[in-house]
Amino acid sequence: MQDTDAAASAATPATRILVIEDDEAFRASVKRALELAGYQVSLFEDAESAMEQMAAVAPAAVLTDLRLPKADGLFVLQRTREKDADLPVVLMTGHGDIPTAIQAIRSGAYDFLEKPFSRERLLAVMQRAADQYRLVQENRQLKTRLAESSGIDQIVRGDAAPVRELRDLILRLAPTPVDVLIHGETGTGKELVARCLHDFGRRSGNFVALNCAAIPESLFESELFGHEAGAFTGAGKQRIGKIEHAKDGTLFLDEIEAMPLALQAKVLRVIQEREIERLGNNKPIPVNFRVVAATKVSLEDLAKKGEFRPDLFYRLNVASLKIPALRDRLGDILGLFQIFLQQASLRFQMPVPSLTPDQHQALLASRWPGNVRELKACAERMILGLPIFVDGEPTASAPRSFDESVAMIERSLLEEALRRHGGSVKAACAELSLTPATMYRKLKALAVDPSAYKDPSTDPAG
Repeated sequence: MQDTDAAASAATPATRILVIEDDEAFRASVKRALELAGYQVSLFEDAESAMEQMAAVAPAAVLTDLRLPKADGLFVLQRTREKDADLPVVLMTGHGDIPTAIQAIRSGAYDFLEKPFSRERLLAVMQRAADQYRLVQENRQLKTRLAESSGIDQIVRGDAAPVRELRDLILRLAPTPVDVLIHGETGTGKELVARCLHDFGRRSGNFVALNCAAIPESLFESELFGHEAGAFTGAGKQRIGKIEHAKDGTLFLDEIEAMPLALQAKVLRVIQEREIERLGNNKPIPVNFRVVAATKVSLEDLAKKGEFRPDLFYRLNVASLKIPALRDRLGDILGLFQIFLQQASLRFQMPVPSLTPDQHQALLASRWPGNVRELKACAERMILGLPIFVDGEPTASAPRSFDESVAMIERSLLEEALRRHGGSVKAACAELSLTPATMYRKLKALAVDPSAYKDPSTDPAG
C-alpha cells in the first residue's frame, strides 16, 4: 500500500525518491530524513505495488529493503532495470545479507546501506545516486535534441512512409535497454540502423559488430567470450571477447542466422543472465550490454525447420525493426542516387554528370537486389564514367513488363511532385500538367497517399 503525502505528487523526477520498506516505523524515519534534505518521497510497504506505480512516480532513485514480504529487493532491482537500466537502486540490508547485497551490486545495484545506518550515510548515498541519474536525464535530453535537430533523417535517409516509420521506431527504442532484431535484405543498411540505436540511445560503452557468417565455427566461442592464457593450444595470453568488449554498450550480431546451433544455447544464456565465462575460467563476469541482431531471412521459418533455436528467436524478437527494400521505396531512389553522386564526386575529385532520360528510367526500373549498397556502387561507377549497369537484371529475377515499368515511373514522378509541394494535389497537378480528375485516378491506381507528404505547418485544405 502506498503511503505518499499529497505534496509528493508535485515533485519533479530529479528530486523524487521511491522508498520500499515494510517496517512502518523505519519507513517513517527514512521519509523524514529525506524530506528534511529537500527530497520528495513516495513510500511503499511492498515491492509489487511499488513496481506498479513506478512509471507514475518517476523517481530519481529507488531505495528498497532487501527483505520484503513476497517479492524482495532483488525482484525490485530486476524489474527496475527492465524498465530503466540507468535508474539507481540502493538496497537496505541487515548484516547477514551483505553477501547478497554485494552480488546485487554486481548485477547492477547502485549501492547498499547496512542497517542501522546514519542519516548522513543515507543522504550521501542518495544524493550521489540522484545526481548520477540527473546527468543521465540531461544526456538523454541532449541526445533527443540532437536527434530532432540534426538528426537521424541525415543518417537514415528517405521520405517514403516505411522509412519515416523506421526512423520513429529507432528514436523510440534507442533510449530503452530492450534487445532488438533487425530484418532487412542484403544492402538495406542493417548495421547503419544498429549504430543509430546505439548512438541515439544512452549506452556509454562500445559498439561492437560481429558478422556471424565470417567466423569459423572453431573460433566462434573464443571470439564471443574471450579466453584465458593457456585455455587451449595457441592461447598465449588472455583475450577479451566481443561480448565483454561491449560492456555498457551494444553488441551487434549481423547475419545471426549463421551462428552455429551449438553456440546458440550459450549465447541465449548470456543474453538472459548478462554474464559470461571466459574459456579456461569458471568465474562469471557480469556484463551489461544491449544486443542488436540482424538477419536477412526469417528466423521463425528457420526455427520451425530446426535450423535456429526457437527460444533464442523469441528472446531476440522482443522488439523488431523492418528495413524496407529499395524497390519498395521508389520515391527515394533518385534522391538517394543524387546524394551518392555528390559523395562519390568528393571522394574521386570528379564532376557530377547529369542524368539522361534513359538513365533516369533505368534507375527506376531496376529491381535493386543489392538495395542501397548497390545503388551507391552504381553512383560511384557513373562518376568514374562507367556504365551504371554492368550485368543488368539478375537472371533469377523475372523482367518487368512495360506496364509495370511505366507504373513505377509514374509513381515516382507523382511522389516527387507531392513531396516538393508538401502534399498539395493542386500544385502537383499544375507542375505535371494533369487535371485533378486524372491526378486522383492515378493516385488511387498507384496507391499513393498525398497526406503522407503534407507539411503539418501548412493549411490542410491546400
